[in-house]
Amino acid sequence: MTSLISPRSNPGRWLVWGGFALALLAAPLVFDSGASLSILSQMGTVIVFALSFNILLGQGGMLTLGHAVYSGLGAYLAIHALNLAAAGVLPIPVSLIPLVGGLGGMVFGIVFGYVTTKKSGTTFAMITLGMAELVFACSLMFPGFFGGEGGISANRVIGQPVLGVSYGPQFQVYYLIAFWLWVSTAAMFAFTRTPLGRILNAVRDNPERAEFIGYDTQRVRYLALILSAFFAGISGGLAAVNFEIVTAENVSALRSAGVLLSTFIGGIGIFFGPIIGSIVGVLLTVVLSEYTKAWQLYMGTIFVVMVMVAPGGIASLVLMVLRVIRHRKSASIASPLAAVTATAVLAFLGLAILIEMLYHHSLESAQGSSMKLLGIMVDTAAPIPWLIGVVMLGAGLSGFLIAKAPFQRQWDRIDAEIAALEQEKRA
Repeated sequence: MTSLISPRSNPGRWLVWGGFALALLAAPLVFDSGASLSILSQMGTVIVFALSFNILLGQGGMLTLGHAVYSGLGAYLAIHALNLAAAGVLPIPVSLIPLVGGLGGMVFGIVFGYVTTKKSGTTFAMITLGMAELVFACSLMFPGFFGGEGGISANRVIGQPVLGVSYGPQFQVYYLIAFWLWVSTAAMFAFTRTPLGRILNAVRDNPERAEFIGYDTQRVRYLALILSAFFAGISGGLAAVNFEIVTAENVSALRSAGVLLSTFIGGIGIFFGPIIGSIVGVLLTVVLSEYTKAWQLYMGTIFVVMVMVAPGGIASLVLMVLRVIRHRKSASIASPLAAVTATAVLAFLGLAILIEMLYHHSLESAQGSSMKLLGIMVDTAAPIPWLIGVVMLGAGLSGFLIAKAPFQRQWDRIDAEIAALEQEKRA
């Protein structure tokens, strides 16, 4: 972690990491309800999971379809360790249970990674998918370790409280997750600055040239997978402490697909992209699912739109906007950007109205044709609400297509000006 803590480090980096720590400390003071603390805790575990996944995909170009194996198996070992600690067999505090999960994930990474990293590209992805299905099948075949369909449960409140900390209240669990989140995030960022992290980027971009200069690309991928599995196991251990139960769902392909979606939405090419994606993913799966049964459709739509429009994810859009602001060009792009954004929002609202009414009409018609939509009671059997949705969608799409061309021209002009300024500064 030399690059992170060196006195010669960029002072801005200290501000970023200090601000990150302060945000983690202050979050439960702002969002202090039980539900909010639960959501924040889930965000913390998913962020660690997504960042560990991005070591493989973003840093190493290794698309894995079974990353939940390491998180889930780490969670199983963590919850068994928690039960042993409660029985007095294993003298380990609850605060170190996530480390047990991390070590467990690392051990399975050593075993499975030796096989999976023999290949790269699509073959690697298919092998990891097969490995995930194998482990999921084992979770139902060996109930002694996996607990069968019911899983393994535990009680995180063990022994006497230390300095009043028993990990019974959710806010105490949140701060435990926040601590491991900050440490894991800092360690993974530091890894990107190490020689191994740099050569992993080289293996991603040009494996033939990396081999030509003497590096064993399979060994580089193997070491990266072991490290990634370690942090995935930490996220699994945090989830075990948070939920006090681990089931077969923790090692399922569905969980691997979820972290893939979240990471792509946030941005795989930028370190903080998975953090943004994890927050969006949890909000969609936990918060939005409370309000609509179509939350999976919205998440899938967002994923498709991001891949097509902004392959770099939300993080790339944030960096582009910050670049424009830093060069004081935001005033000239504000109007076209506002027009594009407003029309896109109008089109999305129209689409959401149609989707919600269609879901109600198709799945909940037995409860009557009326439903509450955006705080207003509407009758899905009447033509007017459908007409309003179609008009909003059509007007939004038409306006977006009209506003897109001038926005693109203005953006290209500003981008060229900024590139020229940056070139002059380098010269």
